[in-house]
Amino acid sequence: MQDKPVALITGANKGIGLQIAKDLAAHGFTVLVGSRNLGHGKTAAKSVGMYAHALALDVTNHASIAVAAKRIRNEFGRLDVLVNNAAISHTGKPGTSLEEIVKSGRPTVASLDAVRAVFETNVFGVIAVTQAMLPLLRKAPAARIVNVSSSTGSLTLNSNPTNPRRSMFGTYSWSKTALNALTIAFASDLESDGIKVNAACPGFTATDLNNFEGTRTVQQAARQPVRLALLDANGPTGTFSNEDGPLPW
Repeated sequence: MQDKPVALITGANKGIGLQIAKDLAAHGFTVLVGSRNLGHGKTAAKSVGMYAHALALDVTNHASIAVAAKRIRNEFGRLDVLVNNAAISHTGKPGTSLEEIVKSGRPTVASLDAVRAVFETNVFGVIAVTQAMLPLLRKAPAARIVNVSSSTGSLTLNSNPTNPRRSMFGTYSWSKTALNALTIAFASDLESDGIKVNAACPGFTATDLNNFEGTRTVQQAARQPVRLALLDANGPTGTFSNEDGPLPW
């Protein structure tokens, strides 16, 4: 087992995940850049630095997850931080406008196949990866799990008729509602192990999830996930927050 702490970030070959990888590397972590495409992961890892390693990982493929867990066990011996960042917002073509993403995700018209695909990555993928990595996380002295969520999944905010973004409560948002529930469930289940599990909202960030129509930078978006990854023994578990503090469930 190596001395440097080890962090795995899923979907880290671009966007917020890549920035989280860079920031954790700057904090002294060996960083595993999870990517469905290994070539893209290798390119991203080079941009992170010498302590970054590309890891082929498709969160929707159980065989891929098992191979990734085996590699981490054999090469690194433990996992200190897991950031469940991989997510999709729709199943349409690249370049689909945010307006169209929102429109196609409404419950009255949403394709069930598309809903299943989004949940496969954003919800079931988180369960599968977390379960597979638990033996490695339990070997770390103070493991942390961070789920990259979104305030668009807040039931409290979306039940408020004055919320101007209420119309965006579609498929992607429901998946984040489910992810928030998973955060609470995993936090409760793992509290006795000393593993803290929290959800972070990065804000409306310009990434391919929204066709780069977001208003925040990836540098800003990575701050809260990284803060939660670095929590000390006195830090909370089972929370949902952004840079400004707690968010309503």
